[in-house]
Amino acid sequence: MAHPVYRVTGFEIVGPHTLRVEFDDATAQVIDFAGVLAGDVYGPLQDEQVFRGVEIDPEIHTLVWPCGADFDPAVLHDWPAHADEMRRLARRWRAAAPSIGVPPACPASACDRRARKSHAADVHAAGRSHLVNPEGRAEPPGVRG
Repeated sequence: MAHPVYRVTGFEIVGPHTLRVEFDDATAQVIDFAGVLAGDVYGPLQDEQVFRGVEIDPEIHTLVWPCGADFDPAVLHDWPAHADEMRRLARRWRAAAPSIGVPPACPASACDRRARKSHAADVHAAGRSHLVNPEGRAEPPGVRG
């Protein structure tokens, strides 16, 4: 299966949990992430201060957060085609752990950026999101067939 390769080249915070994301093909998407911020990976981004810690990773050319969250640039690029599925997954993650409020954000110093970059690069190179299990926990590439 061919997986398009896009690079995030810029972003602007335009509202609560909302970014305008620019890509290397001169397109942009305005994405409201509020409906997908659930589970172990994206849940910490419910905290607006944590969400505002977003940056572009210079090696994998996508949005990353100090707590380890990231998105496949192809998913961001084609967000309208993926948004409903991402929201559906977020509902499953919430239902799987209804008593866990907003997960604590990890401090930037607690994140091993090299390991995160390596994992994200592997996941994105494989052409799939690492957010695949019902609990919203990251699974390493190759876990699902």
